[in-house]
Amino acid sequence: MRTVLQRDHPGADQYLGVGALEELRQWPGLEIRDVPDSRSGGCSVSGAYFAGTPAVLAIASSASLARRDFTALHELGHHLQQTLVELMDVLLAQPDGGTALEDAACDAFAADILLPDTLADQHITAVGPTADAAVALWRAGRASRMAACVKASERLPAPGHILLLASDGTLAFAASHGLPPLRRGSDQSHIPVVRTALSTRGRAEGRGRLAYRDGILGEELYVQTAAMDGYLLVVAVTDLAPWKTFAPSVRHNGPEPADYTCAHCGEDFTSYTRTCPRCESAPCPDCGRCGCDRKVSERQCTACFIVHPAAMFDGTGSRCRDCD
Repeated sequence: MRTVLQRDHPGADQYLGVGALEELRQWPGLEIRDVPDSRSGGCSVSGAYFAGTPAVLAIASSASLARRDFTALHELGHHLQQTLVELMDVLLAQPDGGTALEDAACDAFAADILLPDTLADQHITAVGPTADAAVALWRAGRASRMAACVKASERLPAPGHILLLASDGTLAFAASHGLPPLRRGSDQSHIPVVRTALSTRGRAEGRGRLAYRDGILGEELYVQTAAMDGYLLVVAVTDLAPWKTFAPSVRHNGPEPADYTCAHCGEDFTSYTRTCPRCESAPCPDCGRCGCDRKVSERQCTACFIVHPAAMFDGTGSRCRDCD
Protein backbone atom coordinates (compact mmCIF):
# COMPACT_ATOMS: atom_id res chain seq x y z
CA MET A 1 0.00 0.00 0.00
CA ARG A 2 2.86 2.40 0.77
CA THR A 3 4.51 1.40 -2.51
CA VAL A 4 1.48 2.16 -4.67
CA LEU A 5 0.85 5.38 -2.74
CA GLN A 6 4.36 6.58 -3.50
CA ARG A 7 4.05 5.48 -7.12
CA ASP A 8 0.69 7.12 -7.81
CA HIS A 9 1.06 10.10 -5.43
CA PRO A 10 4.79 10.88 -5.12
CA GLY A 11 5.62 12.65 -1.88
CA ALA A 12 2.05 12.43 -0.59
CA ASP A 13 3.02 10.36 2.45
CA GLN A 14 5.00 13.31 3.83
CA TYR A 15 2.00 15.63 3.60
CA LEU A 16 -0.32 12.94 4.96
CA GLY A 17 1.96 12.45 7.93
CA VAL A 18 1.72 16.12 8.86
CA GLY A 19 -2.02 16.59 8.26
CA ALA A 20 -3.94 13.73 6.70
CA LEU A 21 -7.37 15.33 6.68
CA GLU A 22 -6.12 18.62 5.26
CA GLU A 23 -4.24 16.80 2.51
CA LEU A 24 -7.04 14.40 1.57
CA ARG A 25 -9.62 17.19 1.28
CA GLN A 26 -7.62 18.36 -1.74
CA TRP A 27 -7.55 15.00 -3.51
CA PRO A 28 -9.77 14.78 -6.61
CA GLY A 29 -12.23 11.90 -6.55
CA LEU A 30 -12.40 11.84 -2.74
CA GLU A 31 -14.91 13.44 -0.39
CA ILE A 32 -14.24 13.78 3.34
CA ARG A 33 -17.54 13.66 5.18
CA ASP A 34 -17.90 14.47 8.88
CA VAL A 35 -20.39 12.13 10.56
CA PRO A 36 -21.51 11.41 14.16
CA ASP A 37 -19.41 8.83 15.99
CA SER A 38 -20.74 5.36 15.16
CA ARG A 39 -19.41 1.90 15.87
CA SER A 40 -21.84 0.06 13.68
CA GLY A 41 -19.35 -0.35 10.84
CA GLY A 42 -16.86 -3.18 10.48
CA CYS A 43 -13.76 -1.02 10.84
CA SER A 44 -11.54 -0.98 13.89
CA VAL A 45 -11.83 2.83 13.85
CA SER A 46 -14.73 5.29 14.01
CA GLY A 47 -15.09 5.79 10.29
CA ALA A 48 -16.22 4.15 7.07
CA TYR A 49 -15.38 3.98 3.37
CA PHE A 50 -17.99 4.18 0.63
CA ALA A 51 -16.92 3.45 -2.93
CA GLY A 52 -18.38 5.65 -5.64
CA THR A 53 -17.81 8.80 -7.64
CA PRO A 54 -16.57 10.50 -5.61
CA ALA A 55 -15.47 7.94 -3.04
CA VAL A 56 -16.45 8.98 0.48
CA LEU A 57 -14.28 8.78 3.58
CA ALA A 58 -16.66 9.17 6.54
CA ILE A 59 -14.87 10.38 9.67
CA ALA A 60 -16.33 10.70 13.19
CA SER A 61 -16.62 14.41 13.90
CA SER A 62 -16.39 14.08 17.69
CA ALA A 63 -12.91 12.53 17.74
CA SER A 64 -9.67 14.40 18.36
CA LEU A 65 -7.72 15.70 15.36
CA ALA A 66 -5.01 13.04 15.82
CA ARG A 67 -7.61 10.28 15.89
CA ARG A 68 -9.41 11.76 12.87
CA ASP A 69 -6.14 11.78 10.93
CA PHE A 70 -5.55 8.12 11.81
CA THR A 71 -9.11 7.24 10.80
CA ALA A 72 -8.78 9.14 7.52
CA LEU A 73 -5.60 7.26 6.64
CA HIS A 74 -7.23 3.95 7.63
CA GLU A 75 -10.14 4.66 5.27
CA LEU A 76 -7.72 5.81 2.56
CA GLY A 77 -6.19 2.35 2.90
CA HIS A 78 -9.58 0.81 2.10
CA HIS A 79 -9.87 3.15 -0.89
CA LEU A 80 -6.51 1.96 -2.24
CA GLN A 81 -7.41 -1.68 -1.60
CA GLN A 82 -10.73 -1.46 -3.40
CA THR A 83 -9.63 0.59 -6.41
CA LEU A 84 -6.28 -0.99 -7.29
CA VAL A 85 -6.33 -4.48 -8.81
CA GLU A 86 -2.88 -5.36 -7.49
CA LEU A 87 -4.03 -4.78 -3.90
CA MET A 88 -7.39 -6.48 -4.45
CA ASP A 89 -5.56 -9.56 -5.73
CA VAL A 90 -3.49 -9.74 -2.53
CA LEU A 91 -6.67 -9.83 -0.43
CA LEU A 92 -8.47 -12.31 -2.68
CA ALA A 93 -5.48 -14.65 -2.50
CA GLN A 94 -6.02 -15.06 1.27
CA PRO A 95 -7.86 -18.21 2.45
CA ASP A 96 -10.68 -16.09 3.92
CA GLY A 97 -10.81 -13.66 1.02
CA GLY A 98 -8.80 -11.07 2.93
CA THR A 99 -11.30 -10.46 5.73
CA ALA A 100 -8.69 -10.69 8.49
CA LEU A 101 -5.94 -8.95 6.55
CA GLU A 102 -7.88 -5.98 5.17
CA ASP A 103 -8.59 -4.04 8.36
CA ALA A 104 -5.22 -4.90 9.94
CA ALA A 105 -3.43 -3.70 6.81
CA CYS A 106 -5.29 -0.38 6.93
CA ASP A 107 -4.29 0.10 10.57
CA ALA A 108 -0.66 -0.67 9.75
CA PHE A 109 -0.74 1.64 6.72
CA ALA A 110 -2.04 4.55 8.79
CA ALA A 111 0.39 3.96 11.66
CA ASP A 112 3.36 3.67 9.30
CA ILE A 113 2.65 7.09 7.79
CA LEU A 114 2.03 8.83 11.12
CA LEU A 115 4.85 7.16 13.07
CA PRO A 116 7.89 6.40 10.88
CA ASP A 117 10.30 3.64 11.83
CA THR A 118 13.02 6.15 12.69
CA LEU A 119 10.84 7.53 15.49
CA ALA A 120 9.77 4.08 16.71
CA ASP A 121 13.43 3.00 16.88
CA GLN A 122 14.12 5.76 19.39
CA HIS A 123 11.58 4.44 21.88
CA ILE A 124 11.15 0.69 21.31
CA THR A 125 14.22 -1.50 21.76
CA ALA A 126 15.02 -4.73 19.97
CA VAL A 127 13.37 -6.82 22.72
CA GLY A 128 9.99 -5.25 22.00
CA PRO A 129 7.63 -2.65 23.45
CA THR A 130 6.94 -2.21 27.13
CA ALA A 131 3.79 -0.31 28.11
CA ASP A 132 5.88 2.72 29.08
CA ALA A 133 7.73 2.64 25.75
CA ALA A 134 4.48 2.57 23.77
CA VAL A 135 3.20 5.57 25.71
CA ALA A 136 6.51 7.38 25.16
CA LEU A 137 6.24 6.74 21.42
CA TRP A 138 2.80 8.31 21.40
CA ARG A 139 3.97 11.37 23.33
CA ALA A 140 6.94 11.85 20.98
CA GLY A 141 4.84 12.02 17.83
CA ARG A 142 1.74 13.82 16.60
CA ALA A 143 -0.17 10.62 16.01
CA SER A 144 -3.19 9.26 17.85
CA ARG A 145 -3.12 6.69 20.62
CA MET A 146 -4.43 4.13 18.14
CA ALA A 147 -1.54 4.76 15.77
CA ALA A 148 0.93 4.25 18.63
CA CYS A 149 -0.81 0.99 19.57
CA VAL A 150 -0.57 -0.33 16.01
CA LYS A 151 3.05 0.69 15.63
CA ALA A 152 3.98 -0.92 18.94
CA SER A 153 2.10 -4.12 18.05
CA GLU A 154 4.23 -4.52 14.93
CA ARG A 155 7.24 -4.94 17.21
CA LEU A 156 5.83 -7.45 19.67
CA PRO A 157 8.34 -10.28 20.10
CA ALA A 158 5.61 -12.93 20.43
CA PRO A 159 1.88 -13.32 19.73
CA GLY A 160 -0.08 -10.76 21.70
CA HIS A 161 -2.03 -7.51 21.80
CA ILE A 162 -1.61 -3.81 22.43
CA LEU A 163 -4.88 -2.58 23.97
CA LEU A 164 -6.32 0.83 24.68
CA LEU A 165 -8.84 0.64 27.53
CA ALA A 166 -11.27 3.30 28.72
CA SER A 167 -11.43 4.23 32.40
CA ASP A 168 -14.08 1.53 33.05
CA GLY A 169 -12.00 -1.24 31.47
CA THR A 170 -13.90 -1.47 28.17
CA LEU A 171 -11.83 -1.92 25.04
CA ALA A 172 -11.54 1.27 22.97
CA PHE A 173 -9.03 -0.11 20.46
CA ALA A 174 -6.92 -3.22 19.96
CA ALA A 175 -3.96 -4.02 17.74
CA SER A 176 -3.36 -7.77 17.66
CA HIS A 177 -0.33 -9.73 16.49
CA GLY A 178 -0.58 -13.48 15.92
CA LEU A 179 -3.71 -13.87 18.07
CA PRO A 180 -7.43 -13.50 17.25
CA PRO A 181 -8.50 -9.85 17.48
CA LEU A 182 -10.56 -8.65 20.41
CA ARG A 183 -13.92 -6.95 19.99
CA ARG A 184 -14.12 -3.22 20.63
CA GLY A 185 -16.35 -2.50 23.61
CA SER A 186 -15.57 -5.80 25.35
CA ASP A 187 -15.09 -5.57 29.13
CA GLN A 188 -11.53 -6.36 30.22
CA SER A 189 -11.87 -5.09 33.79
CA HIS A 190 -12.07 -8.66 35.16
CA ILE A 191 -8.32 -9.14 34.63
CA PRO A 192 -6.66 -8.66 38.06
CA VAL A 193 -3.75 -6.71 36.55
CA VAL A 194 -6.13 -4.38 34.72
CA ARG A 195 -8.35 -4.01 37.77
CA THR A 196 -5.35 -3.01 39.87
CA ALA A 197 -4.15 -0.52 37.25
CA LEU A 198 -7.60 1.05 36.89
CA SER A 199 -7.95 1.50 40.64
CA THR A 200 -4.53 3.12 40.96
CA ARG A 201 -4.41 4.73 37.50
CA GLY A 202 -0.88 3.50 37.15
CA ARG A 203 1.46 0.79 36.00
CA ALA A 204 0.88 -2.86 36.86
CA GLU A 205 2.26 -6.27 35.83
CA GLY A 206 1.08 -9.86 36.04
CA ARG A 207 -0.76 -12.51 34.07
CA GLY A 208 -4.31 -12.66 32.83
CA ARG A 209 -6.79 -13.98 30.27
CA LEU A 210 -8.52 -11.49 27.99
CA ALA A 211 -12.23 -11.63 27.23
CA TYR A 212 -13.55 -12.45 23.78
CA ARG A 213 -17.25 -12.54 22.83
CA ASP A 214 -19.88 -14.15 25.07
CA GLY A 215 -17.50 -14.20 28.02
CA ILE A 216 -15.08 -16.63 26.34
CA LEU A 217 -11.59 -16.18 27.76
CA GLY A 218 -8.41 -16.43 25.76
CA GLU A 219 -5.18 -18.08 26.79
CA GLU A 220 -3.12 -16.80 29.71
CA LEU A 221 -0.80 -13.93 28.80
CA TYR A 222 1.87 -11.80 30.41
CA VAL A 223 0.32 -8.36 30.98
CA GLN A 224 1.77 -4.92 31.66
CA THR A 225 -0.12 -1.62 31.81
CA ALA A 226 0.63 2.11 31.79
CA ALA A 227 -1.50 5.25 32.07
CA MET A 228 -2.13 7.09 28.79
CA ASP A 229 -3.85 10.39 29.61
CA GLY A 230 -7.29 9.13 30.59
CA TYR A 231 -6.84 5.71 29.02
CA LEU A 232 -4.96 2.58 30.03
CA LEU A 233 -2.49 1.07 27.60
CA VAL A 234 -2.04 -2.69 27.94
CA VAL A 235 0.70 -4.87 26.47
CA ALA A 236 -0.11 -8.60 26.58
CA VAL A 237 2.06 -11.39 25.11
CA THR A 238 2.27 -15.17 25.26
CA ASP A 239 6.00 -15.14 26.08
CA LEU A 240 9.20 -13.09 25.73
CA ALA A 241 7.62 -10.24 27.68
CA PRO A 242 9.97 -7.27 27.10
CA TRP A 243 9.69 -6.12 30.73
CA LYS A 244 10.88 -9.45 32.18
CA THR A 245 14.34 -10.99 32.13
CA PHE A 246 12.83 -14.47 31.86
CA ALA A 247 9.38 -15.01 30.39
CA PRO A 248 8.83 -18.57 29.14
CA SER A 249 5.70 -19.33 27.22
CA VAL A 250 2.58 -19.62 29.35
CA ARG A 251 1.04 -21.79 26.67
CA HIS A 252 0.64 -25.49 27.38
CA ASN A 253 3.59 -27.05 25.56
CA GLY A 254 3.69 -30.42 27.34
CA PRO A 255 2.85 -33.78 25.77
CA GLU A 256 -0.74 -34.28 24.68
CA PRO A 257 -2.48 -37.65 25.16
CA ALA A 258 -3.91 -39.47 22.16
CA ASP A 259 -7.43 -40.93 21.98
CA TYR A 260 -8.00 -44.61 21.20
CA THR A 261 -10.74 -47.22 21.06
CA CYS A 262 -9.58 -50.67 22.14
CA ALA A 263 -9.89 -53.19 19.30
CA HIS A 264 -10.56 -55.99 21.77
CA CYS A 265 -12.85 -54.73 24.53
CA GLY A 266 -14.25 -51.67 22.78
CA GLU A 267 -13.34 -49.25 25.60
CA ASP A 268 -12.47 -45.63 24.74
CA PHE A 269 -9.34 -44.33 26.48
CA THR A 270 -6.60 -41.71 26.31
CA SER A 271 -2.94 -42.54 26.79
CA TYR A 272 0.53 -40.99 26.91
CA THR A 273 2.10 -44.44 26.43
CA ARG A 274 4.32 -45.17 23.43
CA THR A 275 2.32 -46.80 20.63
CA CYS A 276 2.87 -50.29 19.24
CA PRO A 277 5.12 -50.02 16.11
CA ARG A 278 2.89 -52.55 14.26
CA CYS A 279 -0.66 -51.32 14.90
CA GLU A 280 0.17 -47.75 16.09
CA SER A 281 -2.15 -48.13 19.08
CA ALA A 282 -1.31 -47.77 22.77
CA PRO A 283 -2.07 -50.66 25.14
CA CYS A 284 -5.59 -50.56 26.54
CA PRO A 285 -5.56 -49.82 30.30
CA ASP A 286 -8.46 -52.27 30.81
CA CYS A 287 -7.34 -55.39 28.92
CA GLY A 288 -3.69 -54.53 28.42
CA ARG A 289 -3.69 -55.30 24.70
CA CYS A 290 -2.90 -53.08 21.72
CA GLY A 291 -4.65 -53.22 18.35
CA CYS A 292 -2.73 -56.17 16.93
CA ASP A 293 -4.83 -59.17 15.71
CA ARG A 294 -7.87 -56.91 15.54
CA LYS A 295 -9.65 -59.02 12.91
CA VAL A 296 -9.40 -62.13 15.04
CA SER A 297 -10.98 -60.36 17.98
CA GLU A 298 -14.00 -59.05 16.03
CA ARG A 299 -17.18 -60.88 15.14
CA GLN A 300 -20.29 -60.08 13.14
CA CYS A 301 -23.59 -60.45 14.97
CA THR A 302 -26.04 -62.75 13.14
CA ALA A 303 -28.98 -60.65 14.36
CA CYS A 304 -27.96 -57.00 13.76
CA PHE A 305 -25.11 -57.80 11.32
CA ILE A 306 -22.82 -55.26 13.03
CA VAL A 307 -19.17 -56.18 13.54
CA HIS A 308 -18.45 -55.92 17.28
CA PRO A 309 -15.36 -56.56 19.45
CA ALA A 310 -15.27 -60.14 20.76
CA ALA A 311 -16.02 -58.82 24.24
CA MET A 312 -19.56 -57.99 23.05
CA PHE A 313 -20.33 -61.73 22.72
CA ASP A 314 -20.79 -64.36 25.44
CA GLY A 315 -18.44 -67.21 24.79
CA THR A 316 -18.78 -68.51 21.25
CA GLY A 317 -22.31 -67.13 20.82
CA SER A 318 -23.27 -65.64 17.46
CA ARG A 319 -25.57 -62.88 18.81
CA CYS A 320 -24.09 -59.76 20.47
CA ARG A 321 -25.08 -58.81 23.97
CA ASP A 322 -27.27 -55.97 22.72
CA CYS A 323 -29.33 -58.36 20.61
CA ASP A 324 -29.48 -60.94 23.39
